[in-house]
Amino acid sequence: MIILDYLEHIRGFLFAFLLFYPLFMTYLWMIGALYYYWRRERGRPAYTQEPILPRYPGVSLVVPCHNEGDNVRETIAALLAQTYPHFEIIAVNDGSRDNTGALLDELAEKHPQLRVLHFARNQGKAMGLRMAALVSPHEFLVCIDGDALLDPHATSWIMSHFVSGARVGAVTGNPRIRTRSTLLGKLQVGEFSAIIGMIKRAQRIYGRIFTVSGVVSGFRKTALHQVGYWSLDMVTEDIDISWKMQLNHWDIRYEPNALCWILMPETLRGLWKQRLRWAQGGYEVLLRNTLGLFSWKRRRMWPVYLEFTASVIWSYSMLGVAILWVLGFFFPLPEYLEIPSMIPDWPGVILGLTCLLQFAISLRIDSRYEKGLSRYYYWIIWYPLAFWLISLLTSIVGLPKALFKKRGRRATWVSPDRGVTQGSAGGSR
Repeated sequence: MIILDYLEHIRGFLFAFLLFYPLFMTYLWMIGALYYYWRRERGRPAYTQEPILPRYPGVSLVVPCHNEGDNVRETIAALLAQTYPHFEIIAVNDGSRDNTGALLDELAEKHPQLRVLHFARNQGKAMGLRMAALVSPHEFLVCIDGDALLDPHATSWIMSHFVSGARVGAVTGNPRIRTRSTLLGKLQVGEFSAIIGMIKRAQRIYGRIFTVSGVVSGFRKTALHQVGYWSLDMVTEDIDISWKMQLNHWDIRYEPNALCWILMPETLRGLWKQRLRWAQGGYEVLLRNTLGLFSWKRRRMWPVYLEFTASVIWSYSMLGVAILWVLGFFFPLPEYLEIPSMIPDWPGVILGLTCLLQFAISLRIDSRYEKGLSRYYYWIIWYPLAFWLISLLTSIVGLPKALFKKRGRRATWVSPDRGVTQGSAGGSR
């Protein structure tokens, strides 16, 4: 009898955890984001009114490219339009099989600010970033993807942090979605505001950021050199470098005024592959750095570590509950293992209302960077159905992929899904 009571208590605790963990995290993110907005964004100039800096050190704008023939002209044009007074562009043609290399060479002949590095074979994004950093004559880098459009004022906003803070190792920018022709595209517009942007704001308040944005981030080369640059065997070089820097006591900041317009998947297959890579990369970094976290000097990383670990436990708990629920249709289960229903009752209503509140707050904050975001509020109500399920499943699948990945295996490029209608995407800015 005592054992049965104990098992009933465990089941009750599990269901409470499954409900209250997402509620707790959502309100933590909302409170943190609102505090960040009140202290650091409210009343600041618009992103087009870039700051006046006490000095303008040289910057290398780095673009690793693999099969970017459809996008590279537009990407380089956006970089050439930067208003920052002292910059060069380093483009890395990483074993492209299309006309990327020829296009970059053609652009380099026209624009002396552009230098091109060619790799004969696919070496991976981390190697491309490494080589660009090593050949750069400048202390500061701003790295973007080969399909991204950097806002003309973004470099100045990123550099404002470096010139004002000697311990700032990296600055992550504010990605904005260009591909919006499908439901998945519209959902991601809301996701990058309501989830990603909100989390980065909140994490800055409690000390450390889980990851810089791989599509737009600035780096101090001194910090990169100290931590050994980007690891060549990690599938997400952005998460890896973020943890390496912060574990070595470099600060990473978030700059919402540093806008960068990006292409994202608009098919379920493309979205699944992208999010699975993100999940696997997070696990790889966690597994590699867990032992080093148990040091009082690295305590500021503990909240980020606990947040990620709790999300993993939540995902696998949901998997266990789902399995028991399905088994209950075919086999009689003990009472302490019975799952009455997977259909949300009043807890689902609370979660839904909280989700809508989170979306409303985040879209309101981000409206200063992009007008008309409120029209995506209708579409984002479908976010839990599409993205929570994908995030849950990729979290579950990503762990064994990380555990059984061969250590030291080079992470190379795989051309991603870039949306259904790229041609009309750029006009949606």
